[in-house]
Amino acid sequence: MGFVSPEGLRADAANAYSISQPGVNEWSLSGTWTIGAERAVLDKPDGSIVYRFSARDLHLVLGPGFRGKPVPFQVTIDGKAPGSDRGADADADGNGTVTSTRLYQLVRQSGDVEERTFEIRFFDSGVEAYAFTFG
Repeated sequence: MGFVSPEGLRADAANAYSISQPGVNEWSLSGTWTIGAERAVLDKPDGSIVYRFSARDLHLVLGPGFRGKPVPFQVTIDGKAPGSDRGADADADGNGTVTSTRLYQLVRQSGDVEERTFEIRFFDSGVEAYAFTFG
C-alpha cells in the first residue's frame, strides 16, 4: 500500500498522523484522518497528503464529504507552488477547491518527468480522498 506515516495505519478510527519522507510510490498523512476500506476522511481542519511520484500527471479522486460543503486546498510540488506544472484543477499558486466527488488533475509536469514530492493541504474538514492515478 506504500503508507509510511510513523503512526502506522489505524483502520476505521480517527487518528492523528504526521508526515514522513516518502520514497517513490509511498505516501503519508498529516492531521486527523479516518481511513476506511475505500477512502480517507479528514476529521479536523488543516490536514494533508504527501506522495512521492514519478509521472507526468498526478490525479486524485476527491469529494467534499457528506456535508457537500466545498473544501479549499493548496498543492505544492517539492515544497513550492506548482507554477507551470499545475494540473487543470489548481492554479499556478496551487489553489483549488473540492466541489464534487470526481477525479482532480493536480499536477501536469510541463518539462521532463522526474521524481517529485507532491503535497495537498486541505483547509477544512470533511474532504474524502479515494485514490491516486497517474498519467
